[in-house]
Amino acid sequence: MKFWNRFKKDKLGILSMIIILVVMALGIFSPVVAPHDPTEVNIKIKLMRMCAEYPFGTDQLGRCVLSRLLYGIRTTVFLSLIAMFLTIAIGTILGVIAGFFRGWLDEVIMRICDIMLSFPSEVMILAIVGILGTGIENIIIANIIAKWAWYTRMIRSIVIQYTDKNYIRFAKVSGCSTFHIIKKHLIPGAIGEIGVLATLDTGWVILNISALSFLGLGVQAPTPEWGMMLSEAKNIMTIYPSQMLPAGIAILVVVAAFNFLGDSLQEALNPKKSIN
Repeated sequence: MKFWNRFKKDKLGILSMIIILVVMALGIFSPVVAPHDPTEVNIKIKLMRMCAEYPFGTDQLGRCVLSRLLYGIRTTVFLSLIAMFLTIAIGTILGVIAGFFRGWLDEVIMRICDIMLSFPSEVMILAIVGILGTGIENIIIANIIAKWAWYTRMIRSIVIQYTDKNYIRFAKVSGCSTFHIIKKHLIPGAIGEIGVLATLDTGWVILNISALSFLGLGVQAPTPEWGMMLSEAKNIMTIYPSQMLPAGIAILVVVAAFNFLGDSLQEALNPKKSIN
């Protein structure tokens, strides 16, 4: 309750949360709200200006830009959330094992993390996609491999902080099982900080997926995706620069919303740190 009272005072955080919820709702109900089939090609109306039937106009193949933008939420944003969820799940499991049990398990996991973190994440993602090939599944796998070690290390540090709490120590001396302590005491206490990490990094994943599609290594045509829309629009950028705006603005707004939301959650969770 205290957390929510602090969070709701941050108008920028509330606005960011509303934007994200609206975008996700539009993605879920895109078959209902989209005015046209996003993959339907009609060369006769290519590069049409904004009008009532095509609010954002049409692209170089005569496809409805608004419909492709709405359906692109499913690939750009939802894929990012799936990749982030799986990365957080792996990082949480390994981070809890390393931070709670310590010992040789901690040493082994941390040394593997050190090796993984020695590679630049962007280069690793490009290499993995280059080896595995293009496709939605390979993009998710590449993002998970590139980030799981960082999340494992961060969550381990969070777990160590909570392991030293008095209520965790009391649960240990009271004879509670390890599983019970982790499930009922450790995870509920640390979930807030883990959620902040995930929110702050979701924008990074969205940019990665969009960048891979822009380079032709991600989602392939004719699947609607914001990075792919930018890649297609760049070919006619000098003639019709307005084609770059819908997808570009969508990426900017959503990534900024996740970043602002993450900052607001962090300040609400740790008010003492925000004062400094």
